[in-house]
Amino acid sequence: MSIDNEIDPIESEDDLFEHFNFTVDKGQQLLRIDKYLLLKISNATRSKIQSGIEAGSVKVNGLNIKSNYKVKPLDEIVVSFSHPPRDKDIVAENIPLDIIFEDEELILVNKPSGMVVHPAHGNWERTLVNALLYHCQHLPGKGDIRPGLVHRIDKDTSGILVVAKSEFSLNHLARQFFDHTIDRTYYAICWGVPKESKATLRGKIDRSPRDRKVMMMFPEDAEHGKLAITHYEVMESFVFCSLVRFNLETGRTHQIRAHAASIGHPLLSDAAYGGDKIRYMSSIANFKTFAANLMKLCPRQALHAFSLGFDHPKANERIYFEQDFPEDMREVLYRLREVTNHGANRN
Repeated sequence: MSIDNEIDPIESEDDLFEHFNFTVDKGQQLLRIDKYLLLKISNATRSKIQSGIEAGSVKVNGLNIKSNYKVKPLDEIVVSFSHPPRDKDIVAENIPLDIIFEDEELILVNKPSGMVVHPAHGNWERTLVNALLYHCQHLPGKGDIRPGLVHRIDKDTSGILVVAKSEFSLNHLARQFFDHTIDRTYYAICWGVPKESKATLRGKIDRSPRDRKVMMMFPEDAEHGKLAITHYEVMESFVFCSLVRFNLETGRTHQIRAHAASIGHPLLSDAAYGGDKIRYMSSIANFKTFAANLMKLCPRQALHAFSLGFDHPKANERIYFEQDFPEDMREVLYRLREVTNHGANRN
């Protein structure tokens, strides 16, 4: 895996917004919360702070407050704002988008594999953000290299992404991701079949000491890394692969890919985690050829962001979206089902 093909591969979804924790000094005089935060947070504007307060991204002593709340000594303040600005102009580009849903607050897109989500070193053009800026013209976070984004998926992962179109929705969605109340389902084609058909994977995730471009799982009590929790269920079993559904409780970099590899079932064609090698039945010529052909049909990690559920920032209702598998994964599944059914019928 080339670092130029992955945008900051060690950045997690949680890094797409800021987290602050303040304990107000004992001698602090009464002061409006928006003025207090303006003094405490660099690169913040009063409108951004007030919008964040309105969206519920600022809590005092665990409770939502209003902009006119006056901080008191020893108040505990927790803030989860969208990411601060970056010094780089992003050019809008007329790139077609597969739009699933759009209103005044949100846009949901079906990102194809091979498209980088946002600009960064080595990829300043042809990204999803470049396309969104052309389509929407105005996205919250002017001057940011990730305007409107509250989560992301890897370049070679396909599927659903939600993007905010207003500052209020940006902070509202950021809070939902921060609180882990977003429902996210991914499907992957993995090598082999996990022994447990349904399980939860937990552990700390951090850079691999052997290869800093990939992530590695560590015990939950490790002193380094961030806690990653993934729920999975085997949906179909084939001759030497399986279709697995993954539900994310946390959003860490390469979380599904690293978790699947940690239990010995890396994703098909995932070169970074050993999935580009034939893992089973490689000594049987026919199966070796068949497996190699599958990886040609889907030459990227076979991972798709299938569904997304969250609270609409303004409509006050839970909304849910699904996006079926892209053609490359559909073709691989067709071939796997065909050879599996053929073997079953022959027996």
